[in-house]
Amino acid sequence: MVPDLALAHSLFHGLAERGYDGVGITRDAYGPGEQAAHDLARAAGEALRLETEIDPAGNLYMTLPGRDRALPRLILGSHLDSVIRGGNFDGAAGVLAGLAVVGGMVAAGHVPDRDITVLAVRAEEAGSWFPTSYPGSHAALGRLDPAALALRRPDTGRTLAEHMRALGFDPGWVEAGQARLTPANTAAYVELHIEQGPVLDRAEIPVGIVTGIPGARRLRAGRVLGDYNHSGATPRRYRADAAVALAELAYRLDESWAQLETQGHALVVTFCTLATAPEAGFGKVAGEAGFQLDVRSVSPVSVDALFAALHRLVPEIAARRGVRFDLGPETRAAGAAMDPALQAALAAAARDLGIAHRVMPSGGGHDPAAFVAAGIPAAMLFVRNQNGSHNPQEAMRMEDFAAACAVLGRFAVGFAG
Repeated sequence: MVPDLALAHSLFHGLAERGYDGVGITRDAYGPGEQAAHDLARAAGEALRLETEIDPAGNLYMTLPGRDRALPRLILGSHLDSVIRGGNFDGAAGVLAGLAVVGGMVAAGHVPDRDITVLAVRAEEAGSWFPTSYPGSHAALGRLDPAALALRRPDTGRTLAEHMRALGFDPGWVEAGQARLTPANTAAYVELHIEQGPVLDRAEIPVGIVTGIPGARRLRAGRVLGDYNHSGATPRRYRADAAVALAELAYRLDESWAQLETQGHALVVTFCTLATAPEAGFGKVAGEAGFQLDVRSVSPVSVDALFAALHRLVPEIAARRGVRFDLGPETRAAGAAMDPALQAALAAAARDLGIAHRVMPSGGGHDPAAFVAAGIPAAMLFVRNQNGSHNPQEAMRMEDFAAACAVLGRFAVGFAG
């Protein structure tokens, strides 16, 4: 069975045409951009004569029936939304890889022992659109907190529930906690995804097998409150400079990160934004500054250690600089270990095909974490990608995608028959 790479290539082209925003790719979650991508994927599934279904939260299922429909299904999937001005491969590569694998089976006349479903989940990039994690997959699993339906998209001001209704979906189904996917009907979820960092590219290895997905603690609306004053007339000792206090926090927290790494902690710490308030301007001492902080690690202990450093530094800097810190609400996302048996099966498929691979943790969060939390075994396959991710310069090579699809296809035949 050979994956249908021509189909995937055509779909990548179609997605790029539909999602191009003049600079990069924007496929807005629960909006026209994501919907256009779902429509394209659904049309491809129907052309393959797959059973297509959309659940009340908008997730798309495209199923190749197996010989025994009672067996729990294998799901191959990912998401089709993107960040604002992102690239064309983040998320979409996993859905298209699933279609390529199943398309190859259809072309070969192969009927698996169990159903194989290609799943396009909604809104994995919720951090760019709604302040919650994995709303599409959580909804499919019956685990989305109904409170998330009231969260608003910053660009439209409308709630998640309003966006769902506008597309013909049913937020009431989410509120009722209905589940389309359960451990009883789903044997495993496997997601192919571009690596979003440089590890595979620097090592010149095309494929990665993921060991775990990091958890996170995040501050999305932190503020430093000082006093606005004249920049020429206010001596240093009389200043309560919010900008300098925030800069010191960023620098010293980076030093804490470096110290934790020397102690064996593996984590990433990112000030996603650092900015003075709109009232700031030339000739003023900044009286207010804001920031967003994102701390991630597969180990919760490492994330907690960094936040402990944050809480030590904040009162010290505040006292010395004469400012006040308001960290705002904190959000958390749980990490997840990938299933060891699925990891081993993916590694065996790569070895059988002679495809070089590396075992590695994920740096970013992904939908498999939601499946693990729901009791469904999950795994991830990374594809080498140049120029990082969440930017228009994503540059996954098609030969690397082909190698990963070959591994995914061999795995799927071994797992599903």
